[in-house]
Amino acid sequence: MLLKTESNMNFLITVFIAIMLMLSMNVSGQRIRFNNPIAEKRADPWVYKTDDGMYYLIATVPEYDRIVIRKAPTINDLGAAKEKIVWNKHAIGNLAANIWAPELHKIDGVWYIYFAAGTSEDAFDIRMWVLSNGSASAMEGEWKEEGRIVTKMESFSLDATVFEHKGKRYLLWAQNVFEEGHGTGLVLSEMKSPTELMGPEVIITKPDFNWEKVKYHVNEGPAVLMKNGKIFVTYSASATNHNYCVGLLWIDESEDILDVSNWHKSPGPVFYTNADFMRFGPGHNCFTTSQHGETVMIYHARDYKEIQGHELDDPNRATRARAVKWTPSGFPDFMQKIGD
Repeated sequence: MLLKTESNMNFLITVFIAIMLMLSMNVSGQRIRFNNPIAEKRADPWVYKTDDGMYYLIATVPEYDRIVIRKAPTINDLGAAKEKIVWNKHAIGNLAANIWAPELHKIDGVWYIYFAAGTSEDAFDIRMWVLSNGSASAMEGEWKEEGRIVTKMESFSLDATVFEHKGKRYLLWAQNVFEEGHGTGLVLSEMKSPTELMGPEVIITKPDFNWEKVKYHVNEGPAVLMKNGKIFVTYSASATNHNYCVGLLWIDESEDILDVSNWHKSPGPVFYTNADFMRFGPGHNCFTTSQHGETVMIYHARDYKEIQGHELDDPNRATRARAVKWTPSGFPDFMQKIGD
């Protein structure tokens, strides 16, 4: 009888340990489930998570005429959150066309929106602009136009993102860096203030590989991810149809990030179309964290391949979310062969 009791106890202990391990995995290592798409007809998404755990979503609208923000306590809740228009394009002159790729950042207690805009005379004469708001919530208060971010090269520029490293703030953006023709590379510079650059402006990548040159020569939409002693930068390449895809740069965090020779580049895309999951032209992503601290990639894609007319006239790039895992060598694994 005693032996049977001890056997039962051992069995119960084993079951208990197994349950605890599964619960632990559910908290720290589960495959997060998202209600995709998070937002229909929202491209170039950017999600900002506040210190108190609230999520803001800002993205390009298909009419290219305004900037909208929504706020929710979880990533999934962003889908049903009420959207607010915080700024509208101008009728004429600057800031009057192609309002693209807004990003929301909070710097020294002030909200900033970095975005791209063309003119009423030329919709593709695009430059980077900034709005600011000193309210506690980005959904409240008045957004002030801070003007244009002036770069040393006077050319097509967009997709600005901001990050801090070793006590300094940097701007990373896409710009036409070719003396002849058109194509965008990624440019990096230290910031004097949230609206001004200082020092050298370094081109850290241009389209080198064939997969970056389908229809257009494009490196754009940079997003910064810092982990495991490295700074990773994802970016998007090629035309914004099913050929759109995500590339990867990286550098050791101890290296000089303004020295282009310290940067490394993946020879192939790390995330791209997978028809098995109805995922076409994924790109222009950002990174955030889930409620449990897992790395999450927010990006846009279509659920069909064939587009009628020009890809920029198709409104159905939708905001999606997926977990990012990590390889034993400390690199992000975008799980190309797995659904969201």
